[in-house]
Amino acid sequence: MTGTLRVEAASTAGALVLRPWRHEDAERVIEAYGDVAIARWTAHPIKTPEDAERWLEFQRQGRRTGTRLAFAICEDQPGDEGGQLLGNIVLKWPEHPSREVGEIGYWTMPYARGRGVAPRAVEALSAWAFDCYATEGLHRLELIHQEDNPASCRVAEKAGYHFDRILPATPPYPRDGHLHVRHVGH
Repeated sequence: MTGTLRVEAASTAGALVLRPWRHEDAERVIEAYGDVAIARWTAHPIKTPEDAERWLEFQRQGRRTGTRLAFAICEDQPGDEGGQLLGNIVLKWPEHPSREVGEIGYWTMPYARGRGVAPRAVEALSAWAFDCYATEGLHRLELIHQEDNPASCRVAEKAGYHFDRILPATPPYPRDGHLHVRHVGH
C-alpha cells in the first residue's frame, strides 16, 4: 500500500486517514515522543530534528524493503491526505520474508486517546492486511504490549485480537508482555 487508507467515521469520532509518513511530519514526531506515555513504551527517544528524521527514514526504509508499513493516523479532511496527526500504526513482519504472521504496533497522541482512534486504526489496518496479503499466506496478526499497559489490552480486544499468553520480558520490552492474536476471517 503506497497511498492512504480511509477509515469510516464512528458514532463517537470522525473518519480517519492512514497515510505514509512524510518529511514534514518531523516536528509532530518529536511532539509525540515528548509525551510521557509514548516515551515510556519506546526504546529509542526522539528529541531532535535529527532523531525525527532518522525515525522517518527508518519508516521509509521499511516500506522500501517490505519489512514494515508505517502510517500516520490523521483526521480525515476533505481534499487532503489527512488533517491533524492522531498517531502512528505499523504492520511489520518479524520473520520477513515470510508473510504468514505479521505484527501490528501503534501509538496515539494524548489528545487522540479515549476517542476510539487506536481500535479503529488497528481494525482497519488488520482487515486491509488480511485482504492484501492473503495470497502470500498471511493468516495471523499479533499485537504485543507490556502487561502494565491496560489501555493496549482494551485496544486489542476492541479490534478483535484475543489474549493468547504472557510473554517473558525480552528486549525491547523490559517487563513481561501480553500477546494478543487475530486470525484471518475473525
